[in-house]
Amino acid sequence: MKEYWNNRFIHEGHIWGSQPSKTVIDAKRIFALNSVKTVLVPGAGYGRNTKILSDTFQVDAIEISSEAVILGRQWDTGSHFIEESIFDLSFNNKRYDAIYCYDLIHLFTKSERMRLIKTCIQQLNEGGIYYFTCFSNEDESFGVGKEVEYNTFEYKKGKISHFFDEDDLISHFSETEIKEIGEVEEVFEYSNDVSRTYKLRYIYGRSNNNTSKV
Repeated sequence: MKEYWNNRFIHEGHIWGSQPSKTVIDAKRIFALNSVKTVLVPGAGYGRNTKILSDTFQVDAIEISSEAVILGRQWDTGSHFIEESIFDLSFNNKRYDAIYCYDLIHLFTKSERMRLIKTCIQQLNEGGIYYFTCFSNEDESFGVGKEVEYNTFEYKKGKISHFFDEDDLISHFSETEIKEIGEVEEVFEYSNDVSRTYKLRYIYGRSNNNTSKV
């Protein structure tokens, strides 16, 4: 996966353009209401979304692609970019008030998704807030390619994606206190001047205790 993303960032640069996701603006609002100070962003890319957060919060941006980290440190000087896999956070003794994870969890098999979510939630302080987005089964790419697991397709050569329905998304976060799930459409303006509308789902909540209000 690292090689795949390095190649993309080398050849495409700011792949998804400069405009942030509307979901990061929503997450920022929620974080501010909950007096968040520190935010972890796994799969941060080149900082398209972290830049919106780092003008208000202390942000650690985890990214496996060395090429994306180079771009991110130039694009978003307010975030601390760390070149590392989110699956290996043993180096990181910090805990965070919030996590914002954009379009990452659908890139893995079920066992990997569950491990990723667990790892992320473990990085939260007690009562910490999480906000995740992922591909929806309402998206036009659903069902394209070879099905490798339930609702998981190799829709591009060497790249899989899981497409979540509402119940599926809830089940992935069943050990947390879910506050809201919903759907959103996002228009990606790619660096090659091609645009594409994606249908995403989002979920936010908190770690399962009563120390924070959402």
